[in-house]
Amino acid sequence: MSEGLIFTVVVIYFLMLILISYLTSRKSDQMTFYTANRESPWFLVAFGMIGASLSGVTFISVPGEVAAKNWTYLQFVMGNMVGYALIATILIPLFYNMQLISIYEYLRKRFGIRAYKSGSIFFIISQTIGASFRLFLAATVLQIGFFDAFGVPFFLTVLITLLLIWLYTVSGGVKTIVWTDTLQTTFLLAAVMITIVVVSRQLGMNGKEIIALVSQNEMSSVFEWDILSDRNFFKMFVSGMFITIAMNGLDQNVMQKNLTCKNKSEAQKNIFWFSISFFLSTVLFLGLGVVLYYFAKVNQINIPTSTDEFYPLLALNNLGTLIGIAFMLGIIAAAFSSADSALTALTTSFCVDILGLPTNKKSSKQNGLTRNLVHIWFCLLVFVVIVVFNILNDTSVVSAVFKAAGFTYGPILGLFAFGLISKRIVRDNWIPLVCILSPVLSFILDSNSSEWFNGYQFGFEILLVNASFTWLGLFIFSRPK
Repeated sequence: MSEGLIFTVVVIYFLMLILISYLTSRKSDQMTFYTANRESPWFLVAFGMIGASLSGVTFISVPGEVAAKNWTYLQFVMGNMVGYALIATILIPLFYNMQLISIYEYLRKRFGIRAYKSGSIFFIISQTIGASFRLFLAATVLQIGFFDAFGVPFFLTVLITLLLIWLYTVSGGVKTIVWTDTLQTTFLLAAVMITIVVVSRQLGMNGKEIIALVSQNEMSSVFEWDILSDRNFFKMFVSGMFITIAMNGLDQNVMQKNLTCKNKSEAQKNIFWFSISFFLSTVLFLGLGVVLYYFAKVNQINIPTSTDEFYPLLALNNLGTLIGIAFMLGIIAAAFSSADSALTALTTSFCVDILGLPTNKKSSKQNGLTRNLVHIWFCLLVFVVIVVFNILNDTSVVSAVFKAAGFTYGPILGLFAFGLISKRIVRDNWIPLVCILSPVLSFILDSNSSEWFNGYQFGFEILLVNASFTWLGLFIFSRPK
């Protein structure tokens, strides 16, 4: 595929993002950056959140994993649906009634200042590593598919990418992101659908035949009942439910966009419709995986050892120019829709939770400059983390770091669960210690589970163990109301 053509497409794409940023950031103030002045149409937020939730990891990994793990990932997404329902009925009313900008302000009102700081710091750590990991994967694909041809080093690819994100989010903040997410979701889903259509034509199959191929293929089996497997239905369903609550309902990155809706009822409609759309989008990605593996088998294409390389390999080398362009736009959209909102959420959390900056419309110009400086520093921090990932040059190490970052959501889930369910008064001074020990104990347990529990391996359900450790610690250092 022509590098000049790719360059033209990428430039046009970013010009569209800059135009959206310009249109949405006019007459912006502090509240525009943090809450979009609570004027976002709910259906726009719902559609845009699909791209942010799928991310570059899903875009690349889910189709490739179909051969080894079939459609068992859908069990996890089924649990997600229940989690989103609980977010809509419990957390959305709570956050709207309290008129929160950062959701971790709840912890200050329920427990105290140390719980508040602990929750926000754990979010900042998780989000920094998570955003860096997702952008690292996307930047790697961009480097191979485009920048290598021009001799651009990897660190410069990452720096340019982050500079562009900073340019279109610095003024409008979350208001800009609500609109750019819509554009990015469109490109993301279009890339998948175009790929399926083009591959179907190359295989000489119509729509009904493709549906029959997917539905009857052995790779499309959904359920796994082996209790020792990390893909067991009950493990994945329950984990999917609680991970959604922890990493969406209790995540400033996701909830900041939900809280831009005009009122509580519109935010709830947004969550319900988004969850349905997200489920159908995941089915589309899984179906794409089956179609691609069948295409590779028919055309005797060697399948790479790493499943993450499977879709990029076919898209950039075997499926023609149209698919190559669609894939590049899709991976860029997936990367940016998660990275831009993550950087905005990190800036919001640090400014509101750590620095305590006022967020009203009349806050001083100096506060706006401070917010911009924080935004720049988080871009630089993500840049450093990505460069370190690249220096390690070991996918298993990077994945382990990403997994370790996921452990920091356990204390957040435990704090909110204890605060909402229990009325006990917790000694705020001890909460940071509890929040540190819980993920450490969980990580040790997860690393030794196979040896200690007769081959049992924790999957996503380790999050529940982590949150349970936090709950137990809070109970120990508490007294009845």
